Amino acid sequence: MDLIPRTPAPEAGFVPDPADVAAYSWVQEHGRLDPAALAAHLERQGLDPAGAATALRRLADWRLIHPDPADPARGHALPPQSAIAALAAPVEAEIQRSRAELAHRQALVSAFLPHHRQADRGAVDGTGAIEVIADLPGVQAALERASAACRSEVLTIQPGGSSRVPAAMEEGLRRDRALLGRGVRIRTLYHHTARFHGPSQAYVEAATALGAEYRTAHELFGRLIAFDRELVFLPLSDGSPGALVVRQEALLAYLCDIFEQAWTLARPFAAAAEDGLEQVSQELDRTIVRMLAAGLKDEAIARRLGMSLRTARRHIADIMDELGAESRFQAGVAAARAGLLDD
Repeated sequence: MDLIPRTPAPEAGFVPDPADVAAYSWVQEHGRLDPAALAAHLERQGLDPAGAATALRRLADWRLIHPDPADPARGHALPPQSAIAALAAPVEAEIQRSRAELAHRQALVSAFLPHHRQADRGAVDGTGAIEVIADLPGVQAALERASAACRSEVLTIQPGGSSRVPAAMEEGLRRDRALLGRGVRIRTLYHHTARFHGPSQAYVEAATALGAEYRTAHELFGRLIAFDRELVFLPLSDGSPGALVVRQEALLAYLCDIFEQAWTLARPFAAAAEDGLEQVSQELDRTIVRMLAAGLKDEAIARRLGMSLRTARRHIADIMDELGAESRFQAGVAAARAGLLDD
């Protein structure tokens, strides 16, 4: 058996060879790792007996069978769940090692940040107080540098948090874990709709356990990430994947004050079931009614609520039907009579 090359682990969608399945069942039943006896069994099953030794080697490589330390000719079959854990352990250990090495290198390189800021490229005003980063890799690199240099506080507004993809959440959690480990306080605002999003709930639960703080609101003014109230990242107005980086003192103070006001009015993050679906729905309807009365278009309502245009229009149609209104003006009048516009 030692002369047979090691085989790679099966990939997703893999269909096992009939000889491997027969060998696995045979080992479970007989508790033996005898290629000759297995070959006879395969032949009786109408399978190629020459594949017996190869099948045993594959099963051993995949941690599905294990020899008896006292008698290598004997062994037992392991549950697939145990095999999966055994295969994953060295990979996870390597990932942790790589992350530790990456964090070490980032810490070394971040020491050069003070020497680079004066030469930052792309400054709009010529002083470095406002900078445009036009591409996503540049934004990601700048965020990594800011995270590595951050000392005390991160403020984040994530409109439409329920639309974040798992890969981005995993990267964000890795960055948050490093910040929280250094004692940095992290506060994040999501739309209420994020509370209905399973991945967002899992992300918040994991980060909250590490010390991060989360609240939600029906309306948010836009995306923002602030580091130590010295550096703020804002989205570009054209919707491109770049970012506007702000270091101007008065503008920083203004943006952070807006965050604090929104934070004060927001509510602690909770799963929708914990808050009560009816209560969440009523609050959402009241917010949409106010926006309709203010004359906002469907696109603006969807953007401010962090939901798709289709979902926003469905809510609007339901509300107008409930109010018995055929126009937005009629909806506003009916809502005012019903006291839905009162603070």
